[in-house]
Amino acid sequence: MLKQLALNVYYMPHYSETDRPALGLVCGENFSVAIDAGNSPAHAQDFLGLAEKMDISPIQYVLVTHWHWDHIFGMKIMDRTAISHHDTKKKVAYLKTLKWDDASIDARVESGEEIEFCRDMIKRELPVRDNLKLCAPEITFQNQIQLDLGGITCVMEHVGGEHAPDSSIIYIPEVKIMFLADCLYQDFYSGEWSYDLKEVQTLLAKIKKYDVEHYVLGHQSPKTYAELWGFLDELVAIGEVVGREASLDQAVEAFTLAREKEPTEEQLEFIQNFVAGNQKKSM
Repeated sequence: MLKQLALNVYYMPHYSETDRPALGLVCGENFSVAIDAGNSPAHAQDFLGLAEKMDISPIQYVLVTHWHWDHIFGMKIMDRTAISHHDTKKKVAYLKTLKWDDASIDARVESGEEIEFCRDMIKRELPVRDNLKLCAPEITFQNQIQLDLGGITCVMEHVGGEHAPDSSIIYIPEVKIMFLADCLYQDFYSGEWSYDLKEVQTLLAKIKKYDVEHYVLGHQSPKTYAELWGFLDELVAIGEVVGREASLDQAVEAFTLAREKEPTEEQLEFIQNFVAGNQKKSM
């Protein structure tokens, strides 16, 4: 069965081996909605198979959080009306024009349009892509859209972020749960994985205005408010220590002086992310 987060709110856990993100299910008295479409027809079918075993209202919509392949490749199998930010639809419409055979994906990696990680995961999840068909969302919004499912509400808001500027979150106020998908993650597509401190702070301000008790992330286990914000406060603090420093050695030295100890492996990764972001701005 899908894992239950609260009354009428469920999720299918992420699966790192083939980069399957967590998918959501919110069930109202009148209809239900899925959150994201999965990274393949098989992923979508697995999700629908589990949902069909439950005593819930029919799934009427799929809320698509952003354009990345692992959140949209199952849209055809989902076969529900899809809702997204208008920029997500534009990006998916472009993806529909591309070829997805090995040679074509390899060529896009060579040109810098695609990244190796996604190429490798696509091949692992979908060894055969002859019948892959992408579908663009039918309904779009600019800032926010709200759905009354009957006794429970989904607020879908565009928040952007460096990972994907079209990113949207889904908030369920009745149970204080938010589906964040991938909006908190680094910029993967502009060279070295990176963060920009101002961009991070802007994004977090949009998220923190909501009264949330539990968060569902795309590629991690769900987090409580205390767990997530403990992590995010530390991320921002590292970004503030790094400041505008574009030298990794200097940034590590600044961190060590400020904390009076050397960074852990995770802290070093985030230092590198902020340094990479500073280097991009100086180019």
